[in-house]
Amino acid sequence: MKQTKDKLIFKVSLLSISLFLMMAPQISSALPLMYHAFPGVDQAGVETLSTVPNFGIVIGLLISPFLVRKLGQKPTVLIGLLITLITGTFPMYATAYLPILISRFLIGLGIGLFNSLAVSLIPQFYKRDEQELASMIGYQNVMGSVGAALSSFLLSYLVTISWHAAFAIYFLVIPVLILFTLFVPLADKKQNAVVAGQSANKVPVPKQKINSKVILIAVLMLLIFMFYMPISFALPSLIVTEGIGTTSTAALIAGFSTLVGIPIGASFGFFFKRLHDKVFPLGFALVALGFILISLANNVIFLFVSVVVLGFGFGIGVPYMYNWLDWAAPEGSINMSTTIVLILVNIGSFVSPTVINLITGLFNNTSPRAIMMLSAVAFLLIFVFALYHYLKVHRQQIKTD
Repeated sequence: MKQTKDKLIFKVSLLSISLFLMMAPQISSALPLMYHAFPGVDQAGVETLSTVPNFGIVIGLLISPFLVRKLGQKPTVLIGLLITLITGTFPMYATAYLPILISRFLIGLGIGLFNSLAVSLIPQFYKRDEQELASMIGYQNVMGSVGAALSSFLLSYLVTISWHAAFAIYFLVIPVLILFTLFVPLADKKQNAVVAGQSANKVPVPKQKINSKVILIAVLMLLIFMFYMPISFALPSLIVTEGIGTTSTAALIAGFSTLVGIPIGASFGFFFKRLHDKVFPLGFALVALGFILISLANNVIFLFVSVVVLGFGFGIGVPYMYNWLDWAAPEGSINMSTTIVLILVNIGSFVSPTVINLITGLFNNTSPRAIMMLSAVAFLLIFVFALYHYLKVHRQQIKTD
């Protein structure tokens, strides 16, 4: 095991599956080209093609432990990758809306099958080396953003061909499928049982539970992602309809903003060490500011700066939520609490186009700028709650001291 885990090809193969964790919605840059491709389907329905994978991810997360228990870890990952490859590239050859919608749901399901394994496999190989484990977890966190950025840059070219060509990004699964098959050794039955939620030595597993703090965090995360997703499905429309650029421009901006977010997310520990709970209100104040600036943007440079502000706030705000979850979850229940939060995150992402268009429709303004301003208002409200939470915690600390 030691010789295997120290090989560069093994590390690359193990981390490579994380490239696809954030890739499912990346085709959103092609949405403006697709609005008129499906007669009888409204704009919200087309935008759902970029978010329905999140619903599939929820189902995949729920199915994954059962497949691991029956088949093992490696077969579960390979099945997930195969589903991702087949259903991800299916829209390249399809023209009807419903089959494409189903394929988009299934790509999410495929990713969901190996979503949690992308993280949980790492400690199995590196748990005896704390420094190496921390490094590998750090690389794993970055890989999702690398995959999203890579697909965005590829899309900037592919959308110049056609919206069908945009789905060619999922052919990236092929080299990863080969690497994982050849260079990641099959986990034994003991490891399979542990990941599936069973005790390897038959010791009863304590019953997991949640508390009010976990529920609060989960609901907040649902709202955060529901109102953040317009940056995925509405930004390309804003860029095209307002004459700021083309669908290729939208993909490039998405790619650069993702790259900017990588060092920001990796620096969360630095910011938290110096700002502590101030990170919570600061992060979402910047997200709100970013959406306000995007709603006012009228050129590429202004828009890029706005997206960087947004990405900076999101890059420190969301990690704070997971950090909060780590200490708020009942003892021995972090896995269950994390799963609940992930499920609500993906539900929020999935319903985002429908809810956003429903709310803006009440004001008879469903323009991309109106959608961005709605998200700005939502994050201003989240900022107010975050500020209240910080002041409350700060007062409690003063009383304790």
